[in-house]
Order: sequence, then structure tokens, then C-alpha cells
Amino acid sequence: MRGAFSLPRGSGPATSLVSALTFLSPARRVLASSSGSVSMRAHLGSATEEQAIWDLEGRTGYTLEPNADDQTGGWLAHRTDIDVPGSGPGQDWLQEVMYGPYEGAADLSAAASFVAATGHRPRILVLYGSLRETSFSRKLAHECARLLELMGADVRVYNPSSLPVRDPVLEEHPKVRELRSLSLWSEGHVWVSPEMHGCVTGAFKNQIDWLPLNTGSVRPTQGRTCAVMQVNGGSQSFNAVNELRRLARWMRMPCTVNQSSIAKAWKEFDDDGRLKPSDFRERVVDVMEEHLKFTRILREHADFLVDRYSERREIAEQGRLLTQAEKEKGAERGVG
Repeated sequence: MRGAFSLPRGSGPATSLVSALTFLSPARRVLASSSGSVSMRAHLGSATEEQAIWDLEGRTGYTLEPNADDQTGGWLAHRTDIDVPGSGPGQDWLQEVMYGPYEGAADLSAAASFVAATGHRPRILVLYGSLRETSFSRKLAHECARLLELMGADVRVYNPSSLPVRDPVLEEHPKVRELRSLSLWSEGHVWVSPEMHGCVTGAFKNQIDWLPLNTGSVRPTQGRTCAVMQVNGGSQSFNAVNELRRLARWMRMPCTVNQSSIAKAWKEFDDDGRLKPSDFRERVVDVMEEHLKFTRILREHADFLVDRYSERREIAEQGRLLTQAEKEKGAERGVG
């Protein structure tokens, strides 16, 4: 079909400019004018090389426990063995789900073996919304992290403890800088919140509030994929996941279609914090499998997908994207 986009199949050079665009990496974002000229706008929805290798200064965040001094790091808190991806306490049900007894017919091998043009492991940031020691949103977030690791993702779980309530004077707080750097590092997010009073918790919303809407007029979350999940103390509800989707849309993050809402979460986890066999657990596996596939495909074109005509026009007229403050100042003078 004329003008249709297709994913590259490695069958040779494209015959049209539109088809050729799909062969370019996210870091080489392209625009094509009516005359056929090509210009580059990189990292609109993807990390720079520096952001993609970010780690804590002077030490790594890939630890089982956060640093005692500032509570940063501890990104592998979901593991029991720091050297074994996907490891966890108690009964390891993930191995059966991952490899299965059905010779590939009913396991996660397809998602794990999928190879896209971008060869590195998908970088996934996991956020959860409770500070309780027995937090079920954290338990679910950890199960998601294990699943994603077994399917080949590079996963970092952010610990929201010690993150201050949103206050502009605390922009340089270590937990704030960590959260923002992790978001820029990522190619996809997993958001898990309890439902409280028909909405997400304050602990979760505070994390989103600390992610700036604009950095130089570009949302630092845009182009990253997002999967949404919630846990409930009572009957099943979808208020929290609906709110999470609205937040993701506001942050210009495409959401994985599938989602999970676990009713009476206190009944669905064993004493080791692992999900018991149930339809809820099956849904969690489905969501994570779909999310990883979704992320692997979209990250190839993230820069292209989030580029906007209005922004290109602003660059052509102003030489760059203006900050919101500059736009408001110009509007007061009747300029622009």
C-alpha cells in the first residue's frame, strides 16, 4: 500500500524515502521534506550514549540493598542472588513459565529470543507506589522485574523510600537526581500502584511529579513505553490503572495495551512474596511478555514517533525549541 510504514526485514535497501526511514536507528532520527532532503533530530524519545550507560557516581546502583547514606541504588532488590537474573525467594515458578514443558508452544522463549535492529538489552525502569514493609505493589513490581530479566531485559527497580515530597528547592536531592536519570536511561517503564480512595497513591504520584514535564521543551519521558498495573485490598477495580494511563499519555509515553489489576492482593502472594498460581498471575505474565515485545519494537522508532510538526516549525522559525517560560514571555510581548 502506497505510503505505508513497515518494519525492516533485512531484505535489501528500500526503494522509497518513507521505507528507508524505518531502517535508521533511533539515534539517527530523520525528517524528510517534500524535496526529499533529510535532516537529523536525535534523542527525542531515546537516551543519548551518556544517558544509556548512566550509573551512580563512584559506585554502582546494581545492588541488592540501597546505599545506607542516601538510599540510592538497590536496583536489584528483587533478586536473591545478585549474579543470577530473575532469582527470587521461595518457589521459583518463573522457570516453568519461562521454559515450560511444552517445547516452545507455551512458554516465553519467543519474546526472549526476538532480535531487533537495536542489539542491546531493553532498558526497563520499574516504579511502585508503597513504602510499607509488606507492600504488595513492591512484591508485584519485583515479580515483574524477574520476568523481564528472564526475557532478556536490563531492569532497574527504583526504591521510592527517602524521596522527598515534590518541592522545587530540592531539585538536587540524590533521590530526585537518581529518579530523573533512571527515566532518561530507560526505554520503557513498568508502573505498579495500589488503589487508594479510588486513585493512585501519593507515594506513586510523587515519583511522577518529580519527573519534569519539560527539559528544554522536550518531555524527558517521551518515547518510553509504559505498562500499568495495580493491586487492590478488596474487590477488583481499574481506577488506578486508568489514572496511570492518563498520566502516561500526559508524559507522551505509549502504553502497552494489556494491563493487570489484582483483587484482594493479600490472598495472592505467599509468605515469600511470590505470586500464587491463579488467573491473576497468568495476566501478569501476559502483560510483561507483551510489554517487552512492545518495547523492543517501538524503541527502534521512538525518536521518529514523538517528533511533531509544530516543534519542527518552531525550530525553523526560532532556531530551537523555546522553554515554556520563554513562550509565555513572548506572548506577553505579543511575539511568536
